[in-house]
Amino acid sequence: MKGWRWEYFFRYLPNTYLLGGAFTTIWLAVASMTIGLVLGLIAALMLMSKNRVVRGIARFYTWVWRGTPLLVQLVIIFTGLPQVGLKLNVIQTALAGLGINEGAYLAEILRAGILSVGKGQFDAARALAMPYPSMMRLIILPQAMRVIVPALGNRVNGMLKTTSAASVISMAELLRRATLLIQERFAVLEIYVIATMYYLVIVSVWNKIQDRIEAYYGRAYVETVRVRGATEAR
Repeated sequence: MKGWRWEYFFRYLPNTYLLGGAFTTIWLAVASMTIGLVLGLIAALMLMSKNRVVRGIARFYTWVWRGTPLLVQLVIIFTGLPQVGLKLNVIQTALAGLGINEGAYLAEILRAGILSVGKGQFDAARALAMPYPSMMRLIILPQAMRVIVPALGNRVNGMLKTTSAASVISMAELLRRATLLIQERFAVLEIYVIATMYYLVIVSVWNKIQDRIEAYYGRAYVETVRVRGATEAR
């Protein structure tokens, strides 16, 4: 292949600099998803609130952050907020931008999962005078996980690749490090192919983990249905 140099490919395939970028990609994705889950759950509960003002705030949040490009959001946070006195470093900007953006998408996923739980479960918890936080934690969310987990797993898959957007603000994740290495070594195709392979490995490992998580919650749901059916038969 013209322009392809195998010696460069094998030289940089196990490169510690790129491996460090892959590690940054993983922890950035995990941290951003954690922030997104917290914000998404809060927004989902707000969207289901009977208070119109509360619902309006949540809708505005999801509308803005889902309706504008992530790259624009990151640039505004990194370069725009300092003009109003709020300066964040690269890591803080990446976590804020990715986390808040992800929360807007997870809000709808979590809301759909919660609404998939039968109304009788809510009524039963209220009949026991169970506090709302306890009801969500012990009754509703465990049952909603069957619906939430597949979509959530796909969002994690996407986040592992979306972290590359943080390279625009000089976050030293995998894509950024690959670009910097290319500028130094002039092995464009070889290093980008290696970076692509790293992404494929990371995502493939997560897909295996996701399959196990989905299987676990699927078995738990089947067992719950079986027990419920046996109880009703009596």
